[in-house]
Amino acid sequence: MNLPPAPHSVDALLFDLGRVVLDISFDQVMACWAGHAGCAPADLAGRFVVNDSFKHHETGRIDDAAFFANLRQSLGIGITDVQFLEGWNAIFAGEMPGIAPLLAGAAKRLPLYAFSNTNPAHVEHFSRAYADVLGHFREIFLSSSIGLRKPDAEAYDHVIKAIGVPASRILFFDDSAANIEGARARGLSAIHVTSTDDVARALTALGI
Repeated sequence: MNLPPAPHSVDALLFDLGRVVLDISFDQVMACWAGHAGCAPADLAGRFVVNDSFKHHETGRIDDAAFFANLRQSLGIGITDVQFLEGWNAIFAGEMPGIAPLLAGAAKRLPLYAFSNTNPAHVEHFSRAYADVLGHFREIFLSSSIGLRKPDAEAYDHVIKAIGVPASRILFFDDSAANIEGARARGLSAIHVTSTDDVARALTALGI
């Protein structure tokens, strides 16, 4: 449940990227890979899991080539690294509707930060493709760079320390209930985002 933040209760805003700032679609990933592999997207979707390889990729412990090699085995398809990369980057489906003007307005009042569970391939892609909307953030914390991922307590502690204000004065937006729960456990105020309207309501409550 989202409780509206009180006016003047926040010194910094922290945003997840996927499904909060940037729209993502695993369907587009599976469609691309299936096209290259000559199989049905649903077959691949049924085999794709968030396993240790996925998490290690997001914390910088393995590189893109090692991740794709694991996928080649777990998905049972023989496509190339270039084809895997094409599909992997097809996950990005544009900006979330209406988020850009909200970030632009908020950035005039408070410092904006982002914290994303992501990987080197995606970072390289979205940093170029979405440079304008990402330019509103003072700093973007990347799991693959800091070696920590949500919802682990150490990940939030790292980001809170880097931002340099008390956890209770940071308002965090994320689409994952597990990530919201993890953030609140570390003292952050948090909004579970199901659409851009959730962000808009919270900013309005802050007087932004």
